Amino acid sequence: MKKQTKKSVKDVAENKKEDITREVNSKQTEITEELSGEEDTEKSDEGQETLPPCETDIEQLETTIADLKDKHLRLFSEFDNYRKRTTKERIELFKTASSEMIIDLLTILDDFDRANKSFETATDCDSVKEGFELIHSKLQNILSKKGLESMDSQGKKFDTDFHEAITEIPAPTKNLKSKVVDVVEKGYLLNGKVIRFAKVVVGK
Repeated sequence: MKKQTKKSVKDVAENKKEDITREVNSKQTEITEELSGEEDTEKSDEGQETLPPCETDIEQLETTIADLKDKHLRLFSEFDNYRKRTTKERIELFKTASSEMIIDLLTILDDFDRANKSFETATDCDSVKEGFELIHSKLQNILSKKGLESMDSQGKKFDTDFHEAITEIPAPTKNLKSKVVDVVEKGYLLNGKVIRFAKVVVGK
């Protein structure tokens, strides 16, 4: 009877020990899981902290926009300066071209002044006529060097690209039908471009 009681107490003690061991193991497992969960949370928080915040992205975008605006303003300013410079150069070029023409024509003006003075005391009309013809020839030479060319329209077929008909008359001959019978005002070309149409009389 005593043996059975000792065995029963021993069994109870063994069972109690096993229960305590299981509880300890269970507690250890819970603690381990909690620690592991905290580590995962910390890692997740650390990973989120490494990502750039929205404020940083906004600052970068604002910096980029400011740089682009600055570049745009610089390009606009450079283009505006280029436009003003080229406009000024063109105006100066036109002025220079005009001054060169005027300088060349001043010699003709001097010749006319001398001709007028000589005409006051001249008694020989032929010499005066010859002087004016020389001045006229000199003027033509100067203008031809600048690219001026007179049209030869007399007897040519009427062409609206070069001629302006002021009237029509019966053609003196059959060959002059639809052709220039008379030139009232000579036409001119400058460097191959018509600057004044010839005013002509056309035969019909």
